[in-house]
Amino acid sequence: MTAAIAVGILVAAGVFLILRPSLIRVAFGFILLSHAVNLLLMAAGGLGRRDAPIVGPNGPAAPADPLPQAFVLTAIVISFGTTVYLLGLARAHRRGDRHDDAGSRS
Repeated sequence: MTAAIAVGILVAAGVFLILRPSLIRVAFGFILLSHAVNLLLMAAGGLGRRDAPIVGPNGPAAPADPLPQAFVLTAIVISFGTTVYLLGLARAHRRGDRHDDAGSRS
């Protein structure tokens, strides 16, 4: 229940920031949405089964499921790349690099 509430709050704050006009706020909104997706993936994998990956207190018969952890790791890498790209766009916009490469510059 706590994970669902946290995902809902993160999604609401992320959508609110994405709808703001500033590009930095849009980048922060995407960061919050990516955190919400990571938490959602971990919750979907079962939060109660986060024991040791190989041998836990129940013995080798009940290891933790590594698939949600792999999904979250992939999502972290993708969200990091998206964040870097959005912050690069914000920096280029702030510097004033608004030239169209396909158009003429005369």
